[in-house]
Amino acid sequence: MAEPRRPLSVFHPAPPHSLEAMTAFGTFARQRGARRLWIGQSLHIESQLALAGLAARLPGLALGTGVALAPLRHPYQAAVEARSLSVMTGVPYVAGYGPGAQDFQHRLLATPYGRPLRAMGEYASVMRRLLDGETVEHDGEHHTTRYRLPPMPDAPAVEVGLGVLRPGMARTAGQVADVAITWLAPYWYTRQTLLPALRRGASERGRPTPRIASVVHAAVRRPGRRVSEAALAAVGPHLRSAHYCDMLRRAGVAVDPGQPEAGAAALVDSGVYLTGTPDEIAGQLRRYCENGVDEVIVNVAGVLLTEGARAALHDLDAIIGAYGNADDGLRASG
Repeated sequence: MAEPRRPLSVFHPAPPHSLEAMTAFGTFARQRGARRLWIGQSLHIESQLALAGLAARLPGLALGTGVALAPLRHPYQAAVEARSLSVMTGVPYVAGYGPGAQDFQHRLLATPYGRPLRAMGEYASVMRRLLDGETVEHDGEHHTTRYRLPPMPDAPAVEVGLGVLRPGMARTAGQVADVAITWLAPYWYTRQTLLPALRRGASERGRPTPRIASVVHAAVRRPGRRVSEAALAAVGPHLRSAHYCDMLRRAGVAVDPGQPEAGAAALVDSGVYLTGTPDEIAGQLRRYCENGVDEVIVNVAGVLLTEGARAALHDLDAIIGAYGNADDGLRASG
């Protein structure tokens, strides 16, 4: 009998402006048996604060950040927040971090990260050691920590994640992280480029290869819906970013930071931004599982931003239903 796939996870598709709106997606995730609800960095209601409020309303719902921005907090504070959320939810939590764009770093730090890979390697390593109960003595290029967390032996586990786009960060994640979190990375690029780099980094440190959690954007094909417009609404800023465009070009997708509209169309045409019937999307999501991705995170931000929350939840419900029905068929045929 074929092993059933793990449930899909859900990405909260926009920065939360109210706890009520966020609770609607959290309640949906719980009712539909989603593996985890993820959120990106919010500068409206701050992400960790929003998740804490959600944990009080929906205890037991697994949560994660994909990804929060390291310049906003010291790794000690990040470790405190991550463990706090694991305790508040009562289940393991994923604390994913990334360096943010250089312009964002410049606005908050005395100097931007000269070596982002080194900075994030230090960040994740300090977090992991603190969460493991170590007294950390670290005088690094970017972070200094001479402290430990007060013991909380019954706290659920925390996984430390790093946002991964290109082989350099994948190798760094392999060395220090528990989870590599991708965004807009096609499954073929993940298998051919990111996974070997993750394995190389893990081998260098004699540790297990981090699991991969991939955020995948999708919109069901419906009458009158312009999927390219939804894709542009969801990831327009990423398509104007040199490092995201570099990753996509490495994956064989023709994008240019100066032409985001054409880039959005290319994402749809190449299958990076998924569309089709719910069954067709479910089949495309299974390709991620078949190519080394452990956790598939569905993001319907484009639908939410162009048509509203009701339409976004309608798409999510259809996609999750089709994905689950496929597993039922596998079990029946086995």
